[in-house]
Amino acid sequence: MSTSLATGTAPTATADTTVPNSFEEIHAAVVALQPLFREHSARIEEHRRLPADVVELLRGAGVFRAAAPASWGGPGLTSVEQARVVEAAAYGDVSVGWCAMIGMDSGIYSGFIDQDTARRVYPSLDLAQSGWIFPQGNARRVEGGYLVSGRWRFGSGITHCDVLAAGCTVRDDEGEPVIDPRTGKPEWRIALASPDEYEIVDTWHTTGLAGSGSLDYTVEELFVPEERTFAFNRPVRTGPLHDAPDAILRKMSGVPLGLARAALDHVRGLAPGRVDRETGLPWPADHRVQQAVAQMEMELTAARASVYSTLERQWEALELGSERDVDARAETALARYHAFRTARSIVHRLFDLVGGASVYRDRSPMDRWLRDANTMCQHAVAQDSILQLTGNILLGGESTSPFL
Repeated sequence: MSTSLATGTAPTATADTTVPNSFEEIHAAVVALQPLFREHSARIEEHRRLPADVVELLRGAGVFRAAAPASWGGPGLTSVEQARVVEAAAYGDVSVGWCAMIGMDSGIYSGFIDQDTARRVYPSLDLAQSGWIFPQGNARRVEGGYLVSGRWRFGSGITHCDVLAAGCTVRDDEGEPVIDPRTGKPEWRIALASPDEYEIVDTWHTTGLAGSGSLDYTVEELFVPEERTFAFNRPVRTGPLHDAPDAILRKMSGVPLGLARAALDHVRGLAPGRVDRETGLPWPADHRVQQAVAQMEMELTAARASVYSTLERQWEALELGSERDVDARAETALARYHAFRTARSIVHRLFDLVGGASVYRDRSPMDRWLRDANTMCQHAVAQDSILQLTGNILLGGESTSPFL
């Protein structure tokens, strides 16, 4: 039996005053790092994780503290601001953007546990989070906490994280699921512990998002004190970031938006030096290329506007404590799904537009972007099941998703 993060007097979460601590500062720092992220893309992919120096660039830019609350001295970024930071990181490298998006969950998770405990779990504002939250493991109730066992997938950023989450079904001594009286379903809790408590299994051999280091992890009977577990329907810290269960999903759209923007900018930058092989027309004068680029710019602009306008409406409603109807609940999920699918479509078409030059990994980023686009769309938020789930509530059905 192992023991998770040490107990003791709750410290104040330390705030390094040299680290950017507002949206404007953090965003500007990430934008300034984009060329470095792009320069390191091949190394990131080869290592199948973020190298330590790249992790420290993110940490030093204030990315991991993005959602840390103002009451702790953090920037407390809104959902829109978090997504824009992720978008800027993904513009430089998609795996960097993905790990930035996951890593800043530390500030979100800290709002679901007792605040003295939270300051022990997150003693610095700049700690990176990782972990698979869906109940793939089991948590057996014992005195003072739970014995956690299981194997989890998709631990994005697990190779550099400071705190690791593991989603569990709570079970009694007979192994039967404990029913949550609030939901009428098996109780789902997320346990927070140190990554050193787990066995990390190197499974991440993938076509895309290779640099995200999304390895499996496993443990048997890890003791996690009850105060270091939580449920998404029971926030401790109130406010727009915690009063709706989809807080960890809202910033995700930044990844596809940053990817699509990077790919479009790359191809537009190629245009002045390219000539159509069949017609002899320079690309800037080729009606086919003109129309294709304009079409994709239109689609990306619309997808981006949809993401940020729905996030803004959601945030405003949560700030006011307004009741959100089914249309309001559905629109953020649909905008996110649409952003992922639109970005993949754009990258596919740009890959075809560039043609044979796209396939050379050492000469063009198009191959990597194509693989990243396909892999990111295998996440649950980009699956067609989102259409079914949202369509169900739009037509009067009860939500079957904890995030809708």
